[in-house]
Amino acid sequence: MCPCGPIFPLAHGTRSGAFCDKPRGMSDQPLTIEAKLSQILKDAMRSKDSQTADSVRMLKTKHMERRTAAGFKGELDDSLWLEVITAYQKQLKKTRDEFVAAGDRGQEALPQIDFEIGFCAQFLPSLASEAETRAIVSETIARLGVTDGKQQGRVMGEIMKSHKGKVDSAIVKQLVAELLP
Repeated sequence: MCPCGPIFPLAHGTRSGAFCDKPRGMSDQPLTIEAKLSQILKDAMRSKDSQTADSVRMLKTKHMERRTAAGFKGELDDSLWLEVITAYQKQLKKTRDEFVAAGDRGQEALPQIDFEIGFCAQFLPSLASEAETRAIVSETIARLGVTDGKQQGRVMGEIMKSHKGKVDSAIVKQLVAELLP
């Protein structure tokens, strides 16, 4: 509860900030990703930052597509937002590679794509380093007792399931191939 309490309800969240610097209705709990995106969108629209506003709108559209898809039964929480943002960032990285391969024709779209990839990254947890990933791969191989290179898919599946969103799948694939000849 705000220190100004119910005695000064009009001063709470006013621009003067005489009693409280928190906007009305704000608590000490961290903002959800949806609330952060809404605030970023408002700020971007006020400052006429179309690049940021477009990125937020695209993320909100992808989220709406996911939750209105046929058969969706999950909760609408931060984990869904993280899945949507991760999938969108992955799509952007593939798109970027295609534009780079297109040569001069794709160069003009690269700054926007790079911006959106970086924008998405601020909401995602940082991935494990290569050394940490190597330890995870080694531990999983030992735990599963895998010695044959034909079971790389089994090891990959186990790691990606147990460490979802914490490791880079490309690094995991490279390390599994390296450790299982």
